[in-house]
Amino acid sequence: MNLPTRIVGDVGGTHARFALLDETNTPRQVQVLAVADFAGPVEAMQAYLAASASAPPSAAAIAIAAPVHDGVVALTNASWSFSRERITARLGLHRLLLLNDFSALALSLPHLPAAELRQVGSGSSAAGAARAVLGPGTGLGVSGLLQHSGHWLPLSGEGGHCSLAPADAREAAILALAWREFEHVSAERLLSGSGLPLLHRLVATVDGRTHVPMTAVEIVARATAGDDQHCAAVIDTFCALLGSLAGNLALTLGARGGVYVGGGIIPRLGGIFDRSPFRSRFEAKGRFAPYLAAIPTYVILSPAPALLGAAHALAACEGCQ
Repeated sequence: MNLPTRIVGDVGGTHARFALLDETNTPRQVQVLAVADFAGPVEAMQAYLAASASAPPSAAAIAIAAPVHDGVVALTNASWSFSRERITARLGLHRLLLLNDFSALALSLPHLPAAELRQVGSGSSAAGAARAVLGPGTGLGVSGLLQHSGHWLPLSGEGGHCSLAPADAREAAILALAWREFEHVSAERLLSGSGLPLLHRLVATVDGRTHVPMTAVEIVARATAGDDQHCAAVIDTFCALLGSLAGNLALTLGARGGVYVGGGIIPRLGGIFDRSPFRSRFEAKGRFAPYLAAIPTYVILSPAPALLGAAHALAACEGCQ
C-alpha cells in the first residue's frame, strides 16, 4: 500500500527548500529553488513536485521566514505574499501546517546527529533544559525550544528584530553611525546577509579605512581567504555582536540545554568562527559569566535542518487545517 505523499518546505528570503517524507518521516529528494524565480510558494512547490515526479501531496508543512499568525503571510525579506487557503486549494491538500522557519529549526535540535553539530567552546548540555537557536541568513532568525510533559515545544517570535546593543566604545561608534540612518537598529539590520554590506561600510568609517562596496558573499569569501584585513575585521565584529546576542538569548530562555547557531553564513566561516570573539562575548555577562561558561554553543552543519523540524511538526499535528 502506497503512503500518501507528504511534502515539507523551508522558505527563506533567498532560497526555498523542499523534500518528500518517506515512511520513516525522513525528508528525501531535497531540492533548493531560488525564491526570486517563482511568483509564490504554490508555483515553487508545483515545480518541485513536477521535477520529483511525485503524486499530488495530501499534506504539507512549510517553514516560512515570516510571522505566520495572520491570514495573509508576507515574507520579511522577499516579495512572496500568500494565504493558507490559497495554498490548500491550489494544491488540493487535506492538511497544511505553516510555521515560522526558526520554530521548525528549533524542533530539529533534538534530532540532529552529533556529526551535524560542531561545538564551539566549553560547556555541556543539561538534560531536559531549554535550548536556543539563532542564525544569520538573508535575515536573522531566533527561536527556542522548551520541554513540557515529555514534549518539545518551539517558540515562535521575531527576536531578530530586537534592538542591537554595543559592548564597547568601538561598537558604540558603529551603532551611532547606524542610528543616523535608521530610527531602529535591530540585530538583523547588521547581523544578516542583507546587513553585512552595511556593517562593512560602518566598520570602514569607524576604523578609518577606504570603503569599497561588497556583497555579503564577497565579504565572507575574502575574510575566509585571509587576504583582506578589513573583511576579516568586519567578520570579527559580526561574530562578536552575534556572541553578545546569543548570550542574551541564553540568559533570557535559561537555555542550559545549549545555544545552536544556524543560518547560511556561520557554517561558511569554518574555523574563523571558532577563533572569533563569539564565544568570549557569549560568556561576557559579568556576574553571570560562570552560568554561561557552562552552556555549550554549537554550529549547525546540517544542510536542511528546518525540513527535519517541519517533518516532526507535521507528524505531531493532528487535525491541522
